[in-house]
Amino acid sequence: MRKVIRTPDAPKPLGVYSQAIVSDGFVFVAGQIPVNPSTGELELGDVRSETRLVLRNIAAVLHAAGSSLADAVRMGVFACTLPKNIKVEIDCIAHVRRVKKRR
Repeated sequence: MRKVIRTPDAPKPLGVYSQAIVSDGFVFVAGQIPVNPSTGELELGDVRSETRLVLRNIAAVLHAAGSSLADAVRMGVFACTLPKNIKVEIDCIAHVRRVKKRR
């Protein structure tokens, strides 16, 4: 079974994709860039500050899916030819610890 993950604690997708998909015990988080989820605005800075924000956003999506950064099995880090001077984009695959059953 496939489940779409949406949380207001992470940026809304900028395109026609989901923040994440849960399938077969894993959560697949779409690539995240340094967007403040409260304002929807890019927060550009040095690579360290952008990475912190991106990881916070990923952690929020993982939490909404019943997972965490500690459950990550793969993280893809991208830092070349990103638009608008963005220095980092990260996607993630993590194990889902708890599965919420539908009623």
